[in-house]
Amino acid sequence: MIPDVSIIILSWNTRDLLARCLEALYDTLEGLTFDVWVVDNASTDDSVEMVQSKFPSVYLVTNFTNEGFARANNNTMPLSQGRYMLLLNSDAFVTSGAVRSLVSLADAQPHAGIVGARLLNLDGTFQASHTPFPTLWREFLILTGLGRLVKGYWYPSRGPEVEKGPQLADYVEGACMLVRRQAFEEVGGLDEGYFMYSEEVDWCYSMREHGWQVWYQPDAKVIHVGGGSSQLRMPQREADLYRSLVRFFRKYYGERKTILLTWQIHAFTALKIAMHGLLRFVSGGRWGRPVARLQDLRGDR
Repeated sequence: MIPDVSIIILSWNTRDLLARCLEALYDTLEGLTFDVWVVDNASTDDSVEMVQSKFPSVYLVTNFTNEGFARANNNTMPLSQGRYMLLLNSDAFVTSGAVRSLVSLADAQPHAGIVGARLLNLDGTFQASHTPFPTLWREFLILTGLGRLVKGYWYPSRGPEVEKGPQLADYVEGACMLVRRQAFEEVGGLDEGYFMYSEEVDWCYSMREHGWQVWYQPDAKVIHVGGGSSQLRMPQREADLYRSLVRFFRKYYGERKTILLTWQIHAFTALKIAMHGLLRFVSGGRWGRPVARLQDLRGDR
């Protein structure tokens, strides 16, 4: 019998979060047939042993190196059997009925290739869950800080107003997204050229190019810690984000827009370096923060 959904959880050194994620999952899958896969990306804590001892029914995939989000999921999705595949972060905890809501919407919308959940912070407050695709203008507003000033706190993501019911989206956050197997087989998996950041943006864009829809289901509530598997310093995270964004532009928007984006990133990164350096100097290190270095961005070319 083919399960309704295969849940695939990627983890890297998140033992305690992973345990909570699995506990929440098994408590909330009523009415569904399912299988659960945990993909361990070469953790150095005892995540593997914890899964083996506490959750023996889980299919466990252990990688000897950190394969990243895209490759680790791509290698596992073909092994699963569900009509749908739920890609779930180890720091994301599904609430009662969440997975059922995602599956129900996908069943009701046969052209839905991906369905995203409503993410919440640990205290239950709103967390940005779906966003329009990147543009040069959007990135300019983000880099300058004008986006939030002019368009509101949640920019560039949709704000709490998106909670008004299921709706079409550009892209949804990868912390919890349901993928139709037929769409995966037609479109292919995540682009493995992204090690971190923008993978879901790319996948949703590719889905739409192939005629599939991306939906957002606010009835599917998922608590998301955020950064559970990332131990990168802020400057490195910024650099990785910028490189991924440049890759997306080059792939879909052409070289001219990519060059303009790269110029924007380098110009405003240089400005931030100068501003934060000055703040740290005049305050004796009390103000300002480290930012991505220009040499960290060289991989974007």
